Amino acid sequence: MDASGKTVLITGGGSGIGLEIARQFVAEGSKVVIAGRSLDRLEAAKQQIPELEVAQVDVTSSEQIEKLRDLCDERYGGIDVLVNNAGVFHIFDVAKGEVTLETQLNEIDIDFSGPVRMVHHFLPGLLKKPEAAIVNVSSGLAFVPYVAAPVYSATKAGVHSWTLSLRKQLSETNVQVVELMPPLVDTEMVEDVPLPKITPEKLATKFMKGFRKGKQQITPGQSAQLSLMSRVAPGFMLRMVNR
Repeated sequence: MDASGKTVLITGGGSGIGLEIARQFVAEGSKVVIAGRSLDRLEAAKQQIPELEVAQVDVTSSEQIEKLRDLCDERYGGIDVLVNNAGVFHIFDVAKGEVTLETQLNEIDIDFSGPVRMVHHFLPGLLKKPEAAIVNVSSGLAFVPYVAAPVYSATKAGVHSWTLSLRKQLSETNVQVVELMPPLVDTEMVEDVPLPKITPEKLATKFMKGFRKGKQQITPGQSAQLSLMSRVAPGFMLRMVNR
């Protein structure tokens, strides 16, 4: 897909993976809108990349998403590419009662229900475009869970399954469905996880390369190994990821 001239909306675009993907799309000649809950973080991102447009939104709120959709329709004539990237990550031990039920349900609401809401509200507009795409950012942990982050791992498995269904249902339309399945990325969100990580810049570069080629599933680095080995030796991979 040629991203030049396209309008791209990226949730969780104020930092980390989202910001680096935004940088790549700007370099491709796209109009890029980054969305997130923290206006300060979004404005700081715009200081880095002045071409960005910013929009404050909480993906747990259908009302806010609808307002964002209407704003995009009014200002840009709608969007061509939706990147569902917003997410949170919590490490906890269920046996020790380290987090509340509310925290766990909120993690599901952002990481899984958030993309579902975004697609529900933006898909009608995407279907009217000559060429459009939905990019769901899941994780290599969709294949093999990191047991210290049980809810996060489960939501990414859910996003993966949901994306497969979306792709099948939209296969006869103009909307491409792409899944980016990163390995652990060196961001603030997972700084305490003692596993190898790649940089956001490297991930975004690999994503854009795959996006240009029309790849439906992009599995950089260790995610490709997790995909293969989770089928060949699931028990072994579970032990390796959780050593």
